[in-house]
Amino acid sequence: MDELVKMVAKETGLPEAQARKAAEAVIKFLKTKLPEPLAGQVDNFLGNEGTADAAQDLLQKGLGFLGKK
Repeated sequence: MDELVKMVAKETGLPEAQARKAAEAVIKFLKTKLPEPLAGQVDNFLGNEGTADAAQDLLQKGLGFLGKK
């Protein structure tokens, strides 16, 4: 989770405390939208190495979808 928060802070320019709140909000949203077997794996995913890389890739794709780089 800490890696994700640092990556969000770096990519968005938010202070770390706000980046943590943003990351937690997105995680909560994902857990409510994903099917239960996947939703249950979100916390496991966040604890694994490589999470920041995967999250950064996902964030970049999301920003690209929104027309931002």
